[in-house]
Amino acid sequence: MDAFQITGGRPLRGTVRINGSKNAALPLMAAALLTQEPVTLTGVPDLSDIRNMVRLLESLGLKVERDPGGGEASGDGNASGDGRCAMSTTDPTQTTAHYDIVRTMRAGICVLGPLLAARGHAKVSMPGGCAIGTRPVDLHLRGLKALGAQITLDAGYIVAEAPTDAHGNRRLRGRHVFLGGTNGSTVLGTANVMSAAVLAEGTTVIECAACEPEIEDLGRLLITMGANIEGLGSPKVTVHGVKELHGTGDTTGGHEVIPDRIEAGTYVIAAAITAGDVTLTNFPTDMLGAFLDRLEEVGINLEAEGDTTNPGSRDTVRIITPRRLNACHAVTQPHPGFPTDLQAQLMALLTLADGNSMVTEKIFPDRFLHVPELQRMGADIKRIGPTALIQGTRELVGAPVMASDLRASAGLVLAGLAAKGETTINRVYHLDRGYERMELTLQQLGAEIARVKMDGV
Repeated sequence: MDAFQITGGRPLRGTVRINGSKNAALPLMAAALLTQEPVTLTGVPDLSDIRNMVRLLESLGLKVERDPGGGEASGDGNASGDGRCAMSTTDPTQTTAHYDIVRTMRAGICVLGPLLAARGHAKVSMPGGCAIGTRPVDLHLRGLKALGAQITLDAGYIVAEAPTDAHGNRRLRGRHVFLGGTNGSTVLGTANVMSAAVLAEGTTVIECAACEPEIEDLGRLLITMGANIEGLGSPKVTVHGVKELHGTGDTTGGHEVIPDRIEAGTYVIAAAITAGDVTLTNFPTDMLGAFLDRLEEVGINLEAEGDTTNPGSRDTVRIITPRRLNACHAVTQPHPGFPTDLQAQLMALLTLADGNSMVTEKIFPDRFLHVPELQRMGADIKRIGPTALIQGTRELVGAPVMASDLRASAGLVLAGLAAKGETTINRVYHLDRGYERMELTLQQLGAEIARVKMDGV
């Protein structure tokens, strides 16, 4: 099994281009199930989750052609190629998303809505993914039931049937859908219900819809394909159903996936935690307001080029890090709040800040498996329920640690980059789900990091 070996203490220097968003690309790819015509995406990252989604779509009767952007690295530290992914339906009779594929990724569940809407039937295995706490799919099912779907559970599979209309066709029916839960809205649940509603008969109003940029991106693709959607980016989304969708067409080159705001935030902290000098291009400033606010509190500034006042602009930013970092308090919340997917990375940074910091996890209260691993590296962290109290220390010390999930892995890599001595991070297959060849990017920035094989871990 792969591991990272890192010798810390080297300031990172150089330029990185932020890749397309994994969390946006997966539901965008699933949306290709909604039409018989070709759908083309660009900017799709080359990640294990993406490769597993390709396998899943192929098993559901789609032909998928990819240019993952591999090969020689370009001058900006990233692989060449535009991340093109072209999908077209070859067998619309396939409706089963099998366990052996869906178990590998949480986002496998996002084929449920498109399958049900386009093919009238769906049998989807309960999803897998990271061990970061309970993430039930009850809101997905509640939303689809509101659209008229009959849903049963059968041996670990969700089986959904659309109702029959007056013409004998299976078609969902537009309704008022409430997607609020104890932890707020559901991103993948919103993606599923919105994708299902675009082909439903009548109008669907989704209340407490997720406001995340990834949902806006999905909505933009669906509109390009002929859907009628209002209110994207707000907690109330209205979908007027249409009879069919078309593809993306060949004239524009396809739909471009938005930049990965979590990757962007991770590399900002990588520069800051090593007191480096890093420039990031294709940076989604408009998607990271709460994160950048907390960094400003810590004392980190971003020197931006480009029109940062224009929503949707893609900026070039340079990270400027002070000699010492300030403590801060952060609370994870649904967008536009502080992202839960940057919680572990921020915590790694705050272990080296002056004074006492506090991080409260409101989305996944048990998402603290990285805490004992950071403690092994000398971090002073105490957990009290959904809150971690962090007393800054002068230095971290390299140690063997274990990655438990995708973003915890990233936090441990950041800690290793700053730590004195050598850090070995085991089970980095988690990291490969969300970061494209991270070790190569960090090497090009001057980090001493290598991927190695570890036996029996």
